[in-house]
Amino acid sequence: MSTPTLSFVPSKNHEEALNRAASLFGIEREYWDVFGNRVVTRPDVIAGVLQALGVPCDTQECLDRAMEERLWCSWSRPLPAVLVVSENAPALELPLTIPDEAAGWPVAVEFRLEDGTHKSLDLRVDGLPFVEAAELRGRLFRKVRALVPLRIPLGYHDVRVQVRGDHGPVCATMRLIVTPDRVWLPSSLASGRHAAGVAVNLYGLRSERNWGCGDFSDLQRIVDWAAEDAGVEFVALNPLHAIHNRQPYNTSPYLPVCIYYKNPIYLDIECVEDFRTSAEAIADFSSPEVQAEICALRTAPFVEYERVYALKLRFLRLAFHEFSRSAAAHSVRAEAFRRYCEHESDLLDRYATFCALDEWIHARNRDVWVWTEWPLEYQDPESEATRRFAAENASLVLFHKYLQWLADLQLREAQEHARRQGLSIGLYHDLALATDRFGSDFWAHRRCYVSGCRVGSPPDAFAPEGQDWAFPPPNAEYHSETGYRFFVESIRRNCRHGGALRIDHVMRFFRLFWIPDGGQAADGTYVLEKHGDLLRILALESVRNQVLVVGEDLGTVAPKIREELDRFGILSYRLLYFEKNEQDEFRTPDEYPPQSLASITTHDLPTLTGFWLGRDIEARRVAGLLGNGDAYQRQLGVRAREKQNLLDVLLRCGDLPERFPRNCADVPELSGELHNAVVGFLASTPSMLMLLALEDLTKETDQQNLPGSTWQYPNWRRKVKFTVEEFRSDPQARDFTAMLRGWLRRTSRLMRDD
Repeated sequence: MSTPTLSFVPSKNHEEALNRAASLFGIEREYWDVFGNRVVTRPDVIAGVLQALGVPCDTQECLDRAMEERLWCSWSRPLPAVLVVSENAPALELPLTIPDEAAGWPVAVEFRLEDGTHKSLDLRVDGLPFVEAAELRGRLFRKVRALVPLRIPLGYHDVRVQVRGDHGPVCATMRLIVTPDRVWLPSSLASGRHAAGVAVNLYGLRSERNWGCGDFSDLQRIVDWAAEDAGVEFVALNPLHAIHNRQPYNTSPYLPVCIYYKNPIYLDIECVEDFRTSAEAIADFSSPEVQAEICALRTAPFVEYERVYALKLRFLRLAFHEFSRSAAAHSVRAEAFRRYCEHESDLLDRYATFCALDEWIHARNRDVWVWTEWPLEYQDPESEATRRFAAENASLVLFHKYLQWLADLQLREAQEHARRQGLSIGLYHDLALATDRFGSDFWAHRRCYVSGCRVGSPPDAFAPEGQDWAFPPPNAEYHSETGYRFFVESIRRNCRHGGALRIDHVMRFFRLFWIPDGGQAADGTYVLEKHGDLLRILALESVRNQVLVVGEDLGTVAPKIREELDRFGILSYRLLYFEKNEQDEFRTPDEYPPQSLASITTHDLPTLTGFWLGRDIEARRVAGLLGNGDAYQRQLGVRAREKQNLLDVLLRCGDLPERFPRNCADVPELSGELHNAVVGFLASTPSMLMLLALEDLTKETDQQNLPGSTWQYPNWRRKVKFTVEEFRSDPQARDFTAMLRGWLRRTSRLMRDD
């Protein structure tokens, strides 16, 4: 009989029970903030997180029962729900847990591999290496390691174990995920070459033919310019996730309705085959009313989401009607749509049902905007009422599936076009951290999230009071129990039709800052994630889809996190504004890490011109975000020092001519020489990738998003200065492009030249 190394001992008091529960459930009892201060988590914050996880905290006894139950659930099952391992491990080790009395019983192990083949072996528990034992509820359990002499390939497999005992067999199943040790890199980058890309907010592209919002055809034209004129290797995009397209609260691509599907607003309607073959659609499109609306939207200073989307939906319904009418005659096209829906399975079913319900309920009650206000019977995706609705409104549900099929077709064509044009990476996608708590993901897959807490970040220099991002944290236990199915799908679907993937807030794989409901942004703490499993799955999907990975690692980042990201080959995300030494001086180009992407700014920060002019500070003042007191003048003072430090490093590195002014006060505008110097500075870094936003190439003044604002600022609505056509015809735009291409040539980032 094994000697127990673990047993549950009741806590001495409530405080000890609370601390033990925090450790068991992955809640950090202290952390170090960005200023180097040790922050101890308050007991009420720990209790708030535990309660959100379903752990009652009123008494010591409640906490002890919850901890004992968690241990029992872990030890009383023969296999964990999921095991994620390296393909390069010396041997596959299965962690088996069995009652001590079963030590001599035979064990049959069957592997059902991803390709449908089977492998099996027989074991005896008493011959396996012992790990530890536990005594719980009067029973003794033994944990052993089963070394499997089989070669299991990369992929997602299922394991079934059967322990044959005196009272019948005991069976258990497990998802086995075998992964590479690093993410994928193109051969050119793996061999030491450097590359560059341009960042585009697709919604903000202007053209002579779009309907007031950039679309997938505009993207192809930007790809032509990027490949033939600028000489870059990729085009980085804002997240293309589905959103509500309602101003001002539902336009952020970083707060999606669904992370698995795309925003139909990006569809080029005139390229949809069913639109072109619909006589009704063509006649309606040609009407003076529609042409006037398209002209108004195209010339509007900002993207008018609701009007653009309403107009596109009008013609998409006509196109769908044409598709439905002619589906029998065009069996190839109908079959392609059927295969798409079948492949997408229940994820698409639930998303399309949500969209149909949202549309149907709002049409009947214009005051209902979110699913939490729907009739109760429709708030459950598995209710009989919801199933009946989907059956009775099958055409409406199918319409929303049709929109996603079209988006998939047009995005695929854009990536294929980019590769045909010679872009070695092509499209660079962005996976948002958040999901809207009023969106389809939370409605359809509620168990993937934890209610009772919101995700945010602790106080730092950027947000002294902390940040409350107001969306629910992931339920790590549920993700593990389901073999990480939803995590896998989120990565896989956002790798699709691209060559690079940016992970917004990559620290999510390690820990997230949870704020219990009722608390302020600073009243939170970190909750740990199973980062080893998540990074390995990311590596597997990266290799399978041949997509390189960039991790947005800004903010409070522990050194060990960056070390782990580096070990997996994930590129760090380095911004000029934040790359400073301990003396608050900007780092020189040679101090940037090679395994990184270097850029100037992001959507949440000022453009280069806006930084120099202080437009972001002025925008915060106008929006009323600076509060009372001297905050405005103080921020202007800080900006003046930052500008001087930037000027100093550019002068020190020789990026500016000797005659250039030494004092930033003598440079009131972002001159051409200064603009050229900053782009050259960025291109000169040893960073594997360089990324330049279109707004920084063309010296735009205003940023896309002003954090902390909604109606006070036109967030996510700004259009670029030049149309897609003007990037190749306007003399000033051509000069900007030539400047960029020249730097790429001089710094060996130009992989294709004349």
